[in-house]
Amino acid sequence: MINGIIGKKIGMTSIFSEDGASIPVTVIKTDSCYVVQKKTKERDGYEALQLGIGVKKEGRLNKAMKGHFKKAGTPGLYKLAELTGEGLDFYKQGQLLSCGEVFKTGDFVDVIGRSKGKGFQGSMRRWHFSGGAESHGSMHNRAPGSIGSSSDPSRVYKGMRMAGHMGDRKTTVQNIKVVAIKPEENLILLAGAVPGPMNGVVVINRALKKSKGRE
Repeated sequence: MINGIIGKKIGMTSIFSEDGASIPVTVIKTDSCYVVQKKTKERDGYEALQLGIGVKKEGRLNKAMKGHFKKAGTPGLYKLAELTGEGLDFYKQGQLLSCGEVFKTGDFVDVIGRSKGKGFQGSMRRWHFSGGAESHGSMHNRAPGSIGSSSDPSRVYKGMRMAGHMGDRKTTVQNIKVVAIKPEENLILLAGAVPGPMNGVVVINRALKKSKGRE
């Protein structure tokens, strides 16, 4: 069985447990997840499936991608990702996957997405610095402070926490509990938040680490 699936983040809501507690959940939709290509040990040296999601207009595809999707027997897709698994002979090229075939309620997963871009931010916003004094004419309340000595080492150490671009990077959140599966609607409900904006594409894998996870 394949170890994961690709989905689109629809947004967040809350559901109620049997004891009446409110559980915040992220809703992931997996309605157009196709098997585009099969990787085999004989040909590629490893076993995996290339999945794609999000139907794309043919006019937005280049010639190479048109041929790739035509061979797979699928429409053009926005996002492609490879996922591993065992016993992948069961899957066929061009097959449409359902979330109910991959996960069940109570499973724990790792979610990979691209975090929201926040542009250029100062050190207080980016690294949560406390800032300097705000009274008595300080004029240093949001400055980053010293970044190194002048004579020794006469340079700024690599990795120094300073102002710069924030967000818009690959992010993984581990051990998220699958609260509910709705295969008829191709929806997965995950406890808590996952990376990325609304309509952002995420890759959901089985959790690698053995942990209780987040409730």
